[in-house]
This record gives sequence, structure tokens and C-alpha cells, in this order.
Amino acid sequence: MNRLALFFGIFFAFMTTLRALAIPVPVHPRRMMKRHERALLVEREEDEMLCNGRAELCDRKYGNVTFLGAHDSFAHSPNPLALSRTQEVNITMQLDLGARLLQAQSHMNGGQLHFCHTSCGLFDGGLVEDYLRTVKTWMDKNPNEVITFIFTNPGNVSVTDVWKPLFEKTGMAELAYVPPSPVMSRDDWPTLREFITSGKRLIVFLDKGADNRAHPEEEYILPQFKMVWEDPYNPTDASFPCKVDRTQGPLPPTEQLNLINHNLNFDILPFFRPGFKFPDRLNSPRTNGMYSIYTHALNCAAIMANKNPNFVLTDFSNVGQAMAAVNFLNGFAA
Repeated sequence: MNRLALFFGIFFAFMTTLRALAIPVPVHPRRMMKRHERALLVEREEDEMLCNGRAELCDRKYGNVTFLGAHDSFAHSPNPLALSRTQEVNITMQLDLGARLLQAQSHMNGGQLHFCHTSCGLFDGGLVEDYLRTVKTWMDKNPNEVITFIFTNPGNVSVTDVWKPLFEKTGMAELAYVPPSPVMSRDDWPTLREFITSGKRLIVFLDKGADNRAHPEEEYILPQFKMVWEDPYNPTDASFPCKVDRTQGPLPPTEQLNLINHNLNFDILPFFRPGFKFPDRLNSPRTNGMYSIYTHALNCAAIMANKNPNFVLTDFSNVGQAMAAVNFLNGFAA
């Protein structure tokens, strides 16, 4: 009995000593390796974040990036007899192919806002609401992409009463970026990483109707020509000479973002002014080629202190080498 009591006394004393020393339980080497690998994986994922498909673009400012644009992105049709079409593939496919600027022209039709090419009788692309929902679906599936809208508003439709409610209804307002200043210069914009990590990765420009903002610190629909200038639109000259065509103060063009209208047209009534122009599908492989786009960019670089354009606006964005040309302008192998 005394021996048994002695055994238990020694055992409990040993266990008490172990607790006091807090000797750690050994971890199996494989388990330690897995933890280490997981830590490296997390670190690698952070280092290799892709922004618009490129890790190198993440810490580049928005104003120092060239984006592929789809002109009248809503006006898509595979039918070659649809002469007013500007795109062959739908909006989702345009985005999948690399377009990160979507341009569109709006018109009121039957009391609702549509996207139409010149007039809704010529090409009706449907409701702006449906268009926004389509882009929202794509952006939700692609959370590391920064998208820009440049919409024209020839009817000066109310931003407060018509445009903003559509953005709010479709959830696009949640993604829209509100700049800290009413007018942003080319160098003021955030990096692509900052857009993405903030969740505000949609930049919205409107050519008319967004100038007189009562609360600019809250507004995400921005006046285009105060921050983005364009060279001549509806060009018919395949050499794409460049000049400042549309802009608005207070910033000089050299401090604005710039868009080149690289969408060639042919005029079926060249001897009458203003003529009647259609998108030139026949020559689009050459128009959307590396040489043509790079030449156009060089023509405008003389105005922009040798800076590349921010937006290359194209028709038939699925044809030719437009995305390769944009990659080249961004400093990447085509």
C-alpha cells in the first residue's frame, strides 16, 4: 500500500513538473512544412495580384495606363448587312477580349433611356438598364478589373433624375469611383491596385449634363471633357492625323487623360457635307493592326509630351491586333 502511494506520488510530481516547465508538444515536420508552404502561398498571392490581367499594372496610376476601348459597344451584330453596327461580338465578349473602356451613345426612346447609334431608328441597342446589368454581372465575376464608361448624352438627359437612378437600381453605383477632387489631372488618379482594393473600380464619364454638380464630393458621374480630351471623331483618313478636337477647361490637354478615336469610317456621300458615314468593316484588320494604332498614338504623342494615349477606341474590337497594340503601348510584349 505504501509502495502504491509512493508510485502515484512520484507520477503526479513528474506531471506537475512538466506543466511548470511548459515543455511544448513536438510538431511533426510535415505539418510544419505545410504551415510554411501556406504562409508562402499567401505571400505569393499578394505579390502576384493581377490588375486588368497584369501584375505589372497594379501599381501603375490610371493616368499612366493605355486601355482598349469599344466604340458604341452596344451596337453589336454578327450580320454584315447591319451597316450601322460597330461591333461584331456582344458586350461580354468585348470585355473577355480585353476591352476596358466601353463607350456608348444614349437617347430617350418611349420614355426610357436607350443606347442607340445616332438614332434609335438606325440601331437600337436596348435599355441602358439592361446594359448596366450585363456589365455588372461581368464585373462581379472579374473582381480585379478596372472598367471605364464614356457615355454620350446628346439629349442632355438629367443625371439626377434618369442616369443616377439607373446606376443605383442595377448596383453599379456601388462600384463607381468618386474622386477626391471635382477635376482630376492625369497624374491625380489612383493606381489600379487602389481602385481594386477599395472596391470602387468603375470610372464613369458623361460628355454632357455632368458639369453642374451640386455636390461634386459625392458624384461618380463625371464631366468627360474637363478630364478627357478626344481627337476628331468619325475619322475617314486612315493615316489618323491628330489634333485636340473636343476638350474643356480648366486643365490644359497635356494634363488631361486622352482618347484617340481609332475607328475608321467610309463616307458614302463624300461630295456632300456632312456626308453619310458607316463603320469601315472591310479595312478593320488593317485599322486594328499594330502599325496603324501605334502610328496614331505617335501622332498624338506630339501633343501629349510623348505620352501614350489612355484610351484607344476601336470598332470591331475582335478583329485585328488591337489588344496586342495596347499591350505594346503599355510596355509589354505584344
